[in-house]
Amino acid sequence: MSKVCQLTGKRPVAGNTVSHSNRKIKRRFLPNLQKKRFFVPEKDMWVTLKVSAAAMRSIDKMGVYEFVQKQERKGINTGVKF
Repeated sequence: MSKVCQLTGKRPVAGNTVSHSNRKIKRRFLPNLQKKRFFVPEKDMWVTLKVSAAAMRSIDKMGVYEFVQKQERKGINTGVKF
């Protein structure tokens, strides 16, 4: 299962864990992904998406249908078919 948000495209990034003695060890920062069902009233259907917590907050503000359209206008391929 890939760790990529379907709507925003957020994915893991690399960085370092830095100890008190300033030793650096490579690590990955993973996005906060959740599998969630959303109801799309414009199409009268349910969709299941793997989205980040930030995307969920945006969907709460504007709705899933409008958010997906906005992302596709930006050029992000969401892979969601309504």
